[in-house]
Amino acid sequence: MIKIQPEEARALSQYIYSLCGVHLDETKGYLLENRLAPLLQENSCASFSEFYLKARSDPTKNIPRKIVDAVTTGETSFFRDSAPFDLLQFKLLPELIDRRKKTAPAGSPLTLRIWSAACSSGQEVYTTAIILQETLGNSAKYNIQLLGTDISDQAVARASYGVFSRMEVERGLAPERLQRHFVAVDKGWKIRDELRGVASFKKLNLMDDFSALGRFDIIFCRNVAIYFTEADKIKLFAKLGNSLASDGALIIGSTESLTGLCPQFEPMRYQRSVYYRLK
Repeated sequence: MIKIQPEEARALSQYIYSLCGVHLDETKGYLLENRLAPLLQENSCASFSEFYLKARSDPTKNIPRKIVDAVTTGETSFFRDSAPFDLLQFKLLPELIDRRKKTAPAGSPLTLRIWSAACSSGQEVYTTAIILQETLGNSAKYNIQLLGTDISDQAVARASYGVFSRMEVERGLAPERLQRHFVAVDKGWKIRDELRGVASFKKLNLMDDFSALGRFDIIFCRNVAIYFTEADKIKLFAKLGNSLASDGALIIGSTESLTGLCPQFEPMRYQRSVYYRLK
């Protein structure tokens, strides 16, 4: 494998930051080396410096897109870290529905909007859809809107397709849930149409303005900001706060915290989970 030099790592880190806001300091040279090595080979580059120059001068913007895909594609699985989904099913959903019923016009369906702000290949969105179906039952009573966004074109395409390999569905999905919510296809397992129908996916850079998306009752933004600078974290969560319903809930990663960073949020605890509400 071609080794990355410190000055190459610095140049690529700055370039990646300009593309997607991900901040990789000088200690992350190994990550760049591992994630970008296949792209060097694909583009016949003998060094990371050559690859950097080729990416910056690429008129098609195809190389920059692949760099973003390589750097931002993270670990994901169905029901990953079950605590946030227990929180959703047993705490947030029942309380949210009780509040909405008090203000909704009689006979009209209750609208629930949930956003996965870094959806990767879609497992978090479809896990949420499964929980909603199992918890709420009669979908005619609800107007369910699930949105998944990601900066990676590849991830958004995969999530939209809704087909997962045998290995992917075996990570986190019990056999009974697999049979109930998926159908077997040539390339693996496909999410059933009734679940796919409540979800939409789009490409989004969280560094950009996303106010046009509207407000959401629940926002998942787990393990996204760990690669952001502190200043960018503050900006991101301020924008997420503006996109959250006044009684909504923000769910971040189990190792993340907004305490001392974003005073507009109040941490709340439920069993093994911490979530955030606007003060």
